[in-house]
Amino acid sequence: MNIPPANTPRQKRVSFAVLLLCILLGWWFFFVYQRPVPPPPEVTPIAVTARGDLAADEQSTIALFRSASPAVVYITNIEVRRNIFSLNIHEIPQGTGSGFIWDKQGRIVTNYHVIESASRVEVTLADRSTWQATLVGVAPDKDLAVLQISAPAEKLLPLPLGESHNLLVGQKVFAIGNPFGLDQSLTSGIVSALGREIKSATGRAIQGVIQTDAAINPGNSGGPLLDSAGRLIGVNTAIYSPSGGSAGIGFAVPVDVVGRVIPEIIQHGRLIRPGLGISVADDQIARRVGVAGVLVMNVQPDSSAEAAGMRGTRRIRGDIIFGDIILAVDDHKVLSYDDLRNVMDRYKVGDTVSLTIEREDRQMQLRVVLEEVG
Repeated sequence: MNIPPANTPRQKRVSFAVLLLCILLGWWFFFVYQRPVPPPPEVTPIAVTARGDLAADEQSTIALFRSASPAVVYITNIEVRRNIFSLNIHEIPQGTGSGFIWDKQGRIVTNYHVIESASRVEVTLADRSTWQATLVGVAPDKDLAVLQISAPAEKLLPLPLGESHNLLVGQKVFAIGNPFGLDQSLTSGIVSALGREIKSATGRAIQGVIQTDAAINPGNSGGPLLDSAGRLIGVNTAIYSPSGGSAGIGFAVPVDVVGRVIPEIIQHGRLIRPGLGISVADDQIARRVGVAGVLVMNVQPDSSAEAAGMRGTRRIRGDIIFGDIILAVDDHKVLSYDDLRNVMDRYKVGDTVSLTIEREDRQMQLRVVLEEVG
């Protein structure tokens, strides 16, 4: 048998490759792995520039928030539902909103639509304590409601009341609330317009509403609108927004209305409305028969309207004889039933008003003492 020599060309090639690999590994180890790592570049710290004192308007806004925010509360509307399969009762958060402390007795003011249809309502104060609330009363036509909690008086810090009749377009305003559930949020803006009209939850017009560009979003409803002195000037109620978020057009029920309605809710559980003791025709029917005003259909027996001699619509020998048509209350022109109700809101039970009416194609005046109506 012939044994090939050890140093065949193939073996030589393998040995050379191994030698070359060792040389390369040695070069890499020496020049790369063992090469000292350069030190990181020297970083010179940049000095913090001193800010200096806050501007006067910033200090004022900060002080306003610190003073007013403890009066603002977070409201959770909870609905009770029964599972159709297990028949178990479940409590489901139906929505959230804002409100504010009205007095040291634990009364909370919010919007009616915030607590509408609630099975149970919880109120969370600024200190994060949560209290179960009971309903004192509501005024749906004004989108206002009053709740009661049993928190101790030291936790209750009411807001100071301001005025809304002397507001000016351009005044600074501030809104505090819980937009999208983010509690204790502050936004600022100006009074954009006055004397606006919006619809309440009942569909009735709320007049004299404040318009503001302070950001008001879902969850702000029921929270306070404040002037630069930290006084309550309105209750944030609605926004105009195609997207559902703030578009710079928010509305607040003016505090002059709030200050009149809330004490009545606290005392009576509802808004005591002054009226005439009449029933009137639907506006569409009145327009259909050519009436420009409020057509009286019935006069309640023993009412102040009957005492003043007001006449309702009646049928005589088959013919319908229209009743009196109310054209004005004092100096306030009346074109619809909504107009009449809004004018009545300017008065209280027991006031005497002068009605301008049309009867058998001639105008006359009647003096009527306003009475409580349902």
